[in-house]
Amino acid sequence: MAQKIVQLIIGRLLTDEELRLEFVARPRETLAALRERGFDLTPWEIDALVETDPELWAAVAPLIDPRLQRCSLKACKFEA
Repeated sequence: MAQKIVQLIIGRLLTDEELRLEFVARPRETLAALRERGFDLTPWEIDALVETDPELWAAVAPLIDPRLQRCSLKACKFEA
């Protein structure tokens, strides 16, 4: 069961821009929030995700087809 949760979180980090930006800025807090929402992560899995090179997420995400991506409007800067 735990491996499925890890795979789900990795998938979300690669396809959900808002989650990815939040995770890169505050990895432990982001994973703690996911645990509170029912994602059953062990301390070992949290450490492994946090210790993964943060550049990986930004480097791999653009390789995912845009139709599978969830774009964050928070990341966009609108000019009036």
